[in-house]
Amino acid sequence: IHKENGALRPIILLCLTFHSYSYCIFQIYCMHPDCVIQLEKEKCMERMAMDDHSSEPELDCRWMWDNLTCWQPAKIGQVVWMPCPELFEVMSEENDEFGKVSRNCTEAGWSEMFPHYVDVCPFNENGTSPVSDMYYVSVKALYTVGYSTSLVSLTTAMVILCRFRKLHCTRNFIHMNLFVSFILRAISVFIKDGILYAEEDSNHCFIHTVECKSVMVFFHYCVLSNYFWLFIEGLYLFTLLVETFFPEKRYFYWYTIIGWGTPTICVAVWAVLRAHFDNIGCWDINDNAAIWWVIKGPVLASIMINFILFIGIIIILVQKLQSPDIGGNESSIYLRLARSTLLLIPLFGIHYTVFAFTPEDVSKRERLVFELGLGSFQGFVVAVLYCFLNGEVQSEIKRKWRSWTVNRYFAGDIKRRHPSLASSGVNGGTQLSILSKSSSQIRMSSLQAETPAT
Repeated sequence: IHKENGALRPIILLCLTFHSYSYCIFQIYCMHPDCVIQLEKEKCMERMAMDDHSSEPELDCRWMWDNLTCWQPAKIGQVVWMPCPELFEVMSEENDEFGKVSRNCTEAGWSEMFPHYVDVCPFNENGTSPVSDMYYVSVKALYTVGYSTSLVSLTTAMVILCRFRKLHCTRNFIHMNLFVSFILRAISVFIKDGILYAEEDSNHCFIHTVECKSVMVFFHYCVLSNYFWLFIEGLYLFTLLVETFFPEKRYFYWYTIIGWGTPTICVAVWAVLRAHFDNIGCWDINDNAAIWWVIKGPVLASIMINFILFIGIIIILVQKLQSPDIGGNESSIYLRLARSTLLLIPLFGIHYTVFAFTPEDVSKRERLVFELGLGSFQGFVVAVLYCFLNGEVQSEIKRKWRSWTVNRYFAGDIKRRHPSLASSGVNGGTQLSILSKSSSQIRMSSLQAETPAT
């Protein structure tokens, strides 16, 4: 940073984290200092445009933007104190303490700033420290590997569940929709990072295209849909345990509307409000808390309700496991309960409650690793637990494998023993069925012959 025309001008490139989803996700990207300044300037210009000068004609010092801070209007003799600009916060260490700067409104206008930024706003002259840079690079690599692994495993799980008809039921249909939401979430993260933050420069700060904003709308829709299908998984399981009989097909119709329809409405309302009241940049930063609650509110509600359902299901499981109809000693009961609880945590997204209701400025680094780094593997864990390790899925795959190997064996054996049949165009499966019917008829005839007449 150096002085230029009485103002501070940043000239370095820094990597910072932006708290895009204050409850569940952080966006990591490399941002040029001009991005921070440009965003602050746009907000200042917007406040200036919304201010009605005629309502307070006695104010002598008007709005002023000094390239770093937006100074509000004041009367003569009034001293205005402002905190250090956001730029210094992202360029300093976490434990640094920030002061305030002031300007006096005089008859000649705004006075010089006192104290100066360099005196009360600490910053790292070399940008972020190497350790900090390595930390953010490591987290980005972690969530990239996590989403890639989840994407491959979830796609494989979807192919398996779609391929075998015997696995088609309401429970697996809900799992499949959850898998799709995880797949869309991973794809949206890669698209967002690829379009917005592919290059470490300030170009994306000045992007106001429809394409850029559409990417963010798609990203928010995918994340919101994922949370709602996690909520539906919890709601379905709770309903299954509480109600003895209920029409699953009719419920699945409403589940689909909630899982895909509700996020559509929320994101559409958010996009309209952003376009009319907060149309700044690429919509990748959410400074307007009221508008942001259109998306944040439903997600927090789904996390809270899912946690309540989780507690309710655990209570029901404890009651069922302690029933005299279920055998086993006390240790085996607790072992079953622990296993059931661990299986439900990734399916319900219970881990999101750890930081969901904590202040945004608390444990930022831990939250970053926990929610974005480890959370990116949630899709992989769900696919493994509810598809690859599912007994019903494994049995169906083994059955299909045995059928395929038997058909292949008999087809090869028939070709060796009966070349005429092999060349007649009859396939192995047909030959096998013919041989099976013939052998069964022979066995029935022999049994009838051995059975004495009564």
